Amino acid sequence: MASERTYICIDLKSFYASVECVERSLDPLTTNLVVADPERSEKTICLAISPSMKALGIPNRCRVFQIPKQVDYIMATPRMKLYIAYSAEIYAIYLKYIAKEDIHVYSIDEAFMDVTDYLAMYQMTAKELGVRIMQDIMQNTGITATCGIGSNLYLAKIALDITAKHTKDCIGILDEESYRSMLWNHKPLKDFWRVGSGTAKRLEGVGIHTMGEIAKADEDILYRLFGIDAELLIDHAWGRETTTIADIHAYKAKTNCLSSGQILPRDYHFEEGKLIVKEMADLLSLDLVEKGLVTESISLYLGYAKEFQMDSARGTISMNTATSSARSILSHVEQLYEKIVDRHVPIRRVNLTFNQVVEEAYQQYDLFCDPAELERERKMQTAMLSIKKKFGNNAILKGMNLQAGGTTIERNHQIGGHKSGE
Repeated sequence: MASERTYICIDLKSFYASVECVERSLDPLTTNLVVADPERSEKTICLAISPSMKALGIPNRCRVFQIPKQVDYIMATPRMKLYIAYSAEIYAIYLKYIAKEDIHVYSIDEAFMDVTDYLAMYQMTAKELGVRIMQDIMQNTGITATCGIGSNLYLAKIALDITAKHTKDCIGILDEESYRSMLWNHKPLKDFWRVGSGTAKRLEGVGIHTMGEIAKADEDILYRLFGIDAELLIDHAWGRETTTIADIHAYKAKTNCLSSGQILPRDYHFEEGKLIVKEMADLLSLDLVEKGLVTESISLYLGYAKEFQMDSARGTISMNTATSSARSILSHVEQLYEKIVDRHVPIRRVNLTFNQVVEEAYQQYDLFCDPAELERERKMQTAMLSIKKKFGNNAILKGMNLQAGGTTIERNHQIGGHKSGE
């Protein structure tokens, strides 16, 4: 049973900012530092701010212009490769204590561990083991960690997010009983994992403001508001969670997809937007080839500039057969783009998704394609991948990548939309 297990959730405090402080031999807890790209405008979002800046009341994901002018701080350019290296080093520390089968990496700076079967072996309590791991992280990397301990995954996460913030040792501990006694009246609801602003607002609309009120509410009202999702909300209100790390590792999605998205640095007009979408489709096609996959359906989402207050453009197009051919995919993407996008409104956000992705063994040919031509294209794509792996992603480019407004060259130096630090 999930309730009979013990979980630890460890978070690396202000991770990106802490790494930048450590790299400068500065104390992350006393240094004012912001991780943000100085080449972007003051509207750019800070990827992280140091704990000392949080102590001044500055929100973590603020924009640069929102930082009070009187606050002196260091601005560090994002170095995503460096953060990934630190995260890998810290994961190796976890592996000193816990087998990988009992670890779930939730994000680059957060991980869950099922420690149930380790406590007797180490002759430790969950708190003592958490402290040992936190100390190991500090000694080897200089990064401060916080810890949540719970009788299920949800409670470990809530202990981390809410309870640990109010303890001197940065460790929170919850079981179902203590959760109900300590947090049933906690506000705001947005502090709880998986309760977003939209969910909180809908609950407030029916007079519900706390987890205790959700637990005691008429379930019919909750199901009318949220459908099947009400089941998870009710369980969490009572502090229950049936999913285990073993369940997470065993999960296999019924359908797979590949996607790419970006927020554009300025307003892009119709033809520039088409170029961006074609670049993205070309790169995703190479991803298909590299992974030995094909797709038969493409979805496109474009968000317009906010001042026009227009609904986003979205649509899906199906192809005759599943393929990884860039030529075929770009043709369909261009057709979809021209069908759904308003020519007179500038674009700021783009997301492209290849749906129903399967192994290329399922690829079929229709009556109108030339198998020999497809094979030539595939060999060309494979050659491009080999060159990129050996000499870097910008070692080989297409003409469209060199056009004004193209973003591929710049994005090849990024990880997750931010500078890699190369």
